[in-house]
Amino acid sequence: MTNASDDATPVTEYTKIISLAVHEMRTPASVVGGYLRMLLNDTGAPLEARQRRMLEEAEKSCGRLVALLNELSDLGKIDAGVASLRPERFDVFELIRDVAANVHEAEDREVHLVPQGLSSGGTLDGDRTRLRASFAFVLRAVLREQPTSTTVVVDAQRVVRDGRQTAHIVVAPEPDIARAGASSVSGFDDQRGGLGLGLPIARRVITRFGGRIWSPVPVDGTELPLGSRGAIVMSIPLLE
Repeated sequence: MTNASDDATPVTEYTKIISLAVHEMRTPASVVGGYLRMLLNDTGAPLEARQRRMLEEAEKSCGRLVALLNELSDLGKIDAGVASLRPERFDVFELIRDVAANVHEAEDREVHLVPQGLSSGGTLDGDRTRLRASFAFVLRAVLREQPTSTTVVVDAQRVVRDGRQTAHIVVAPEPDIARAGASSVSGFDDQRGGLGLGLPIARRVITRFGGRIWSPVPVDGTELPLGSRGAIVMSIPLLE
């Protein structure tokens, strides 16, 4: 029979390996980034425009690598149950409206985000900062996958799920919003490119607070495959 310590061993080893990998990679990445910034700021040796552009791109990539390592570290801590979570009481509908107003992904392609539904009345206990970041990653993920000149709707409703009051938040292209909102709970592909580890972290954070996140799938007779358009649904329990 497997005991509690045996169950914890894989997570512990996983966390240690992640922590070691992050440390070993973060140090050289930070050093390279530091030297690149020194070159860019060295007034004694002016750079040609072409050289400056190349160094700026390299410095930007180093910064992105460090950010990914920070996300990897956070992911390991969440999986190990040692991540710092600071629950507080707030209105999730107000939060999602605020996040939607500050996400501008794909606006250069005329992809616009429009909130609808409730703007208040959804109180829960959760880590406001982490949930804000999670919602932002979700919105950005849906926006990134849309074709030019698309309106994406963020629909927030209060429903009863599994016998309790729940925030039901649907993010989908406007023609798909009703069908996405009516979809059954299914799987979620959190390995979408271009967002680092944001979606895997978002899935874990939402789940830690009793919520669910899924990608709507096509139903019989539906010509438009919702999943291929990147729609995402989130369900989070509210306080009674």
